[in-house]
Amino acid sequence: MTAVPGLDAAGLTAWLGEAHPELAAEDLAATVIAGGRSNLTYAVDGARVPLIVRRPPLGHVLSSAHDMRREHRVISALAGTGVPVPHAIDVVDDTASGLVTGTVFFVMERAPGQVLARRAQNSEYTAAGLRRLSLDLGRHLADLHAVDPVAVGLGGFGRPDGYLARQLATWRRQLDASRSRATPTLDALQASLTGGVPDSSRAGIVHGDYRLDNALVVGEADEPRISAILDWEMATLGDPLVDLGMFGLYWDISDLPGGAGVVPSAVDPSAGYPQFGELVDAYAERAGIAVPDLRWYRAFAAYKLAVILEGIHFRYQAGDTVGEGFDRMGGLVEPLALTGLATLDAHAQEVR
Repeated sequence: MTAVPGLDAAGLTAWLGEAHPELAAEDLAATVIAGGRSNLTYAVDGARVPLIVRRPPLGHVLSSAHDMRREHRVISALAGTGVPVPHAIDVVDDTASGLVTGTVFFVMERAPGQVLARRAQNSEYTAAGLRRLSLDLGRHLADLHAVDPVAVGLGGFGRPDGYLARQLATWRRQLDASRSRATPTLDALQASLTGGVPDSSRAGIVHGDYRLDNALVVGEADEPRISAILDWEMATLGDPLVDLGMFGLYWDISDLPGGAGVVPSAVDPSAGYPQFGELVDAYAERAGIAVPDLRWYRAFAAYKLAVILEGIHFRYQAGDTVGEGFDRMGGLVEPLALTGLATLDAHAQEVR
């Protein structure tokens, strides 16, 4: 093994030479890209084109989570739809040979651009440019939800009927499999969500983790644009408003007590970013729908992220994480759960 955790660069070099000789070169070099909190992402240099390799996290991999095949399938299907995605190259089951990762791994071309993850990066762009970029991100989400799954070969990608109830059951299983401490507030949020599941009005391709720092940005200071949307391992068919709920949670994450220190975000209204409500308006206009009530969906997003962070806390306790900041992520679970409960309570008060 090389010094890169979870990937053998020599093995990758050998595999690429045999499976994709048109891309092969000698002595590939891989580095872990910082920022990922679940799957490991590596930048690979030395091939004919820059590459990205994705693999599941080290240890504690649940059977339904971190699905590399899912990510490869959806990115391949979306090529040519107008939704910006990287070019997919291959997905490989390496569990038997252990040549590269010892897991299923996914290879794609490295799309150009940078991820906007910290406020310091905003100085590279004008306020008008950041505003335009943000609204385009909302419109890209509407474009994704408008794609006909059958037309792109994703007709059997998921089961939209009963999607929200299954999501709650899935994330409850994730939480139960990652328990290392009592989480009464999170359990209360789970119960409240279960008792108020809305009726889904439509179905489409759901990204599952849509946010600014899952996009690559290119372009000049006053005209930045999105070259690719990343991280599709949670994609499925379901209620598109789940994406808007998660999008909103991450957009406003810095407002959550302790959120900025755990989940860095470039979103800063003083730099030109619009309020999230404007992104919802841009989405609704592009989608041709009324502006939706997102309170249940935003509470569900808080629950989902809390469960994800509880899983990371579990892996951190076991020593199965790579990167910085994992020691603080468990501390955001309680604030997220409280925020979700407050969002549902506000909705209930209005209904009454």
